[in-house]
This record gives sequence, structure tokens and C-alpha cells, in this order.
Amino acid sequence: MGVGEWFKDFCTELRINSEKRTSIGYRTGRIVGQLNSDLRNLDSKTAYRFYVGSYGRSTAIPSVSDVDLLYELPYELYQRYHGHAGNGQSALLALVKNSIRKTYTVSDMAGDGQVVVIRFDDGVRFEVLPAFTNVGGGYTFADSNKGGSWGTCKPKQEMEAFAARNVACNYNLVELSRMVRAWRDTNNVSMSGMLIDTLAYQFIGTWAHRDKSYLYYDFLTRDFFNYLANLSTQQTYWLAPGSGSYVYRSDVFQYKARSAELRAIEALAYQANNHDWSARQKYRDIYGTAFPA
Repeated sequence: MGVGEWFKDFCTELRINSEKRTSIGYRTGRIVGQLNSDLRNLDSKTAYRFYVGSYGRSTAIPSVSDVDLLYELPYELYQRYHGHAGNGQSALLALVKNSIRKTYTVSDMAGDGQVVVIRFDDGVRFEVLPAFTNVGGGYTFADSNKGGSWGTCKPKQEMEAFAARNVACNYNLVELSRMVRAWRDTNNVSMSGMLIDTLAYQFIGTWAHRDKSYLYYDFLTRDFFNYLANLSTQQTYWLAPGSGSYVYRSDVFQYKARSAELRAIEALAYQANNHDWSARQKYRDIYGTAFPA
């Protein structure tokens, strides 16, 4: 088994299995079916919703705990709650939360600033963003913080830009984003999924081997973590693909990225000397036990 097979098997392990997808789909159907019934008098479990976030970009891995779901609200609710006395945004989120509560009565549920959060017993958390469609393809959403306001986002443009680059790069972008999540989880790195996907998107657009196969993923590992490690520790945000929205970092991640780069260099040296087992242990240090031993 060569390096291409190592990384192919690793990437296969990072795909969400059909059982979990079925569970997510079932819960989504119940949530959306109730909202469509209450807010649109419509019998549909699929209309007026789409996944956003890591799950929507197909970059989530099996350890995913958050499923982000956007539900498109009828415009008359904006008219009603925009002129609402007091915090209309909070009242709108309460309306959505109370609708969902009809189908998930015992789940841990709360309005959390901009989303309705539903926590399930198996550790999966849904974050439902109720939003209104705008001319031009963006969305307006309620923010109940600080007395209430309206915000805007462009999740479809973000996903379209990400998907287009993924195709242009021989589908390596999605694989890289999943691999970086495995590194983050294994090494306790403080990075959001959106920041990972943004930086992977920026890196791979000019990477020399972006159109190659798994055979080049040892170079991909070394080069991406080199890129990550060399980013300025003074930079606090990057621009999301497609929308240009600010994507903020929390803690500095560059030092752990440098450590991953050095391990990748060691792995390449082991490979050059046909010490495959030792090379794989270095990749497991980077990515965790999903990488083949």
C-alpha cells in the first residue's frame, strides 16, 4: 500500500456515514415540516430550507456536532416583526422556537441571538437560522442581541464559490478541509469550520498540485501547514469566499500548524527511505487515529 492508498483510506474514514445522514435528514424533516405547517400552512418537510455551514459545504466529518440549517421565512413576518414594539427580533425567534417545540417537546432548546438551538441526546446540535430572502440572493436574519437588529448574510454565494473551486481543483478542496478538521480535533486547535474552509479555499487556488490525486496528499499536508504557519499572527480575520464576510480567528493557530508541518517533513523523509510504518505514525500524530496505522 502506497501513500496514495494511505490518504484515500484516510479520506474515506472522514466521510459521514449513511446512518448519521439519515438521522440528520429525519430530524431536519420534522423541524421543517412543523415550520412549514405553522408559518406557511404547507405540508412539506423539504421546502424552504437548505443546509449551511460545514454540513452544507460537505466539509463536515463524522465527529460533527453542529448542523446548520437555514429556513426561509414568509415576508409578511418581516413586516410584522420589523414594526414590533420592543425587541421584534427576539419575538420572531420565539415564534420559530415555539413552532419547533411542538415536534421536539423534550429536547433542550433555546433562542441564541440569531438562531434557534436544538440539542439532542446523542450530542448533535441543530442551529436553525430563520431568515428572509433578499433581492440579489442574500438573506436578512434577526439578531436579538443588544435590543434587536437585522443582519444580512450570503450563504448560497459562499457555498457556490467553494463548490466551484472544489471542482476546479479536482475535488481536493473538500478533502483538504476535512483533513484539517481531523488535525484540529486531534491537536485541540481553536479554529472554526468556516475559518478552516476559508483558508483551505485561499491556499488551494494557487497550490501547484491542486489538480492531482491522493498520491500528492503528502505534499498537500506539508504545503498547507507551511502556508498556515506562515500567516501573520497579527491577522485576526479573513474574507469568506463568495461573500467577503469577515471570518474571525479566536486563538493563534500558527504554532501548532508549524508543528504539523515539521511532522509532515519527517514523514516525507521516512518515505524517501522506505520506512513506511514510521511515516504513517507521523501522519497519525498530525491527523489522529483515522489515518491508517
